[in-house]
Amino acid sequence: MLKPTFIKNNFIVLLLIISIKTIAQTHENSALPNNLKWSERTALTILDKYPKAWQIDGTEKPKWDYKMGLVLSAFEKLYQKTNDKKYFNYIKEYADELIDADGNNSKYEWDEYNIDCANPGKLLFKLYDETKDKRYLKVLQELRKQLESQPRTASGGFWHKQIYPNQMWIDGLYMAEPFYTQYTVRFENGKALNDIAKQFELVQTHLVDQKTGLVYQAWDESKEIAWANPQTGTSPTIWGRGIGWYMMALVETLEYYPKTHPKYKALTEDLNQIAKSVGQHKSASGLWYQVVDKPEMNGNFLESSASAMIIYALAKGANKGYLKPIYKKTAEESFEAYLKEFVSKDSQGQIIISKVSSNVGLGGKPFRDGTNEYYIKSKTKDNSSPALAAFLLSALELEK
Repeated sequence: MLKPTFIKNNFIVLLLIISIKTIAQTHENSALPNNLKWSERTALTILDKYPKAWQIDGTEKPKWDYKMGLVLSAFEKLYQKTNDKKYFNYIKEYADELIDADGNNSKYEWDEYNIDCANPGKLLFKLYDETKDKRYLKVLQELRKQLESQPRTASGGFWHKQIYPNQMWIDGLYMAEPFYTQYTVRFENGKALNDIAKQFELVQTHLVDQKTGLVYQAWDESKEIAWANPQTGTSPTIWGRGIGWYMMALVETLEYYPKTHPKYKALTEDLNQIAKSVGQHKSASGLWYQVVDKPEMNGNFLESSASAMIIYALAKGANKGYLKPIYKKTAEESFEAYLKEFVSKDSQGQIIISKVSSNVGLGGKPFRDGTNEYYIKSKTKDNSSPALAAFLLSALELEK
């Protein structure tokens, strides 16, 4: 006859086996389906990793930040394509976390004149359209007020921040101009369109390298900062993600810039010029290096955020007719190379994008000299927001 303790112990073992199997099955069932498009796989990975959008990239408390603006603008385009409300709600929850009942954004100080702060403002146009909530309009107006009084270089270019006098940074074009264009077309009958074109004209004049046709990271009109070339005022490095920011700035500004405006043609020409130049500087595999014009440098590496941004801009430019159709084929070929070089999936089917350059900058304390070596030595990480967002956007444009 079996002893009661033997029966009890075996019953416990049986329960443990059943529990382990149940957990394993639940874990397996929670995995993302194999047939998901890359855009939705990326979005669902982000939703799982960051239940609140302000947590993106491990941010510890709610923040009005360009990274959230970048990722959520990709979610907005995904929502427009799928009509899946969870993508819209993710955006709205972020805005409502930062904007109070009176339309005040406690995490934003416009008089710091940080041009990055304009970028999340793009999200508020759609939110206002769908909800008619005037809180969003109030913040849009605050951001416009910042641009109205943003300090400028002597020739009229926006300073990147109050703490960086006389400096235009190439990413500032992405941060400000698509927002600025939407706002002035919608609420001001386009009165600022010449000023927007002026920002791109200054890039063409001062930040485009005459030898390669690529853009430098920054330009100090006063030529006083230590990183500035004493003849040109440019920073030393042609940074891959800087090129990506600039190309995205062009395609997203052109999306709202009236075709009938006299400056429209010049903006499309700027895009065609940089598209041609990046085509001449891609790797044999069809991707782009951290320091784009120096692939031979020791330690230089293929970088995923720059490559995704360029792919997205080429695909969108071709889809919108700003670029010739051949650029769509280039984007498709580079996208396939991107999947092989950077993209994998974990056991749950969530996306992993490798070799994302960490955030880099210029000046400040300790002083960042902006040399090629400085950019090459920047640490890489997986799944940083610029790569995730740009990959999602490129997948949408290519319908992958």
